[in-house]
Amino acid sequence: MSLESAALRRIAASPTIAISAKARALKAAGRDIIGLAAGEPDFDTPDNIKEAAIKAIRDGKTKYTDPDGMPALKEAIAGKFLRENGLTYTASQVHVAPGGKPVIYNALVATLNPGDEVVIPAPYWVSYPDMVLLAGGTPVPVATTAENGFKVQAADLEAAITPKTKWLILNSPSNPSGAAYTRADLTALAEVLLRHPQVWILTDDMYEHLVFDDFEFTTIAQVEPRLYDRTLTMNGVSKAYAMTGWRIGYAAGPEALIKAMGKMISQTTSNPCSISQWAALEALNGTQDFIKPNAKLFQGRRDLVVSMLNQATGLHCPTPEGAFYVYPSAQGTLGKSTPGGKVIASDEDFAVELLEAEGVAVVHGAAFGLSPFFRISYATSNAELEDACTRIQRFCNSLK
Repeated sequence: MSLESAALRRIAASPTIAISAKARALKAAGRDIIGLAAGEPDFDTPDNIKEAAIKAIRDGKTKYTDPDGMPALKEAIAGKFLRENGLTYTASQVHVAPGGKPVIYNALVATLNPGDEVVIPAPYWVSYPDMVLLAGGTPVPVATTAENGFKVQAADLEAAITPKTKWLILNSPSNPSGAAYTRADLTALAEVLLRHPQVWILTDDMYEHLVFDDFEFTTIAQVEPRLYDRTLTMNGVSKAYAMTGWRIGYAAGPEALIKAMGKMISQTTSNPCSISQWAALEALNGTQDFIKPNAKLFQGRRDLVVSMLNQATGLHCPTPEGAFYVYPSAQGTLGKSTPGGKVIASDEDFAVELLEAEGVAVVHGAAFGLSPFFRISYATSNAELEDACTRIQRFCNSLK
């Protein structure tokens, strides 16, 4: 008899975390490994944020807060949405959780019933479908194409929606592709959604501040105010403020939904770390001067990686608009063999053999629901990226 529940058997462990762990283990064993699997900025958390956390500790702000976030942080989040996105929320419309994942999970568990469907454009962040399954819903992947910039098209969204559709999860800029939706893209999707009033929208804007080439970020409730009452706008401090380990995610939406999510968190994690909340308060209210220079640095890394990967035999790498990922196609390597005789039959084979031969850890596209691609995170130094891309070129050239 299995110890695992039926719900747990429906899901798999996170492939990105698993590959990062394997890369760390190989490195600890003495292998020369370059890990390009983790979605984490390599910058340190800014000093003003660290100092705010230290002050909070010294001031004894170490007790429980409200389960879904302390009032001062909720006010700061509402201020951020008004200042940066033109969206008006009260503190009672804001939910704070220990990371972006719990925000999404709380929303899904609070709203999904068996048989409810959640439309998820592919490639998608690996956790979306599994969280839907854990919550008792049915994920409905909708494939995108490189030709359309890995962005779901209005006609494909229309075709995927049924009377059972409860949510659309929209991620812009995207993990894993880096694709970002323009105002025109969002307007086209909004026109579809307005025809289907039963569909709620969960927009994951975690990479909002990491956009390139003068791209103008917008979010769907901002573009189409008529969707405001059924949109949960999610964000967090992890990426823009280099605070992944602090674990603070947040969202704003209709008060009834936020209240339901608060009920969920009150019986699970309870409040996010109080010290992390004070740090997040400083992140949102303090200086923002480092955000644009950091984005500019990531843009330079993107250009380096795209250029070098497009010089690798058999690879094609589109240029993304944001985040810190590229999602190149390995189509041109399929059917070829390694010097040891292993046939590359899939993007997973490509990733496994690349790690074995050259010590470069990437994540295969099947993990994100769209093959034959793979994801590289370029959130590391230029020197390490050049080394990794040189190794990838050498690996591709070795295939026959």
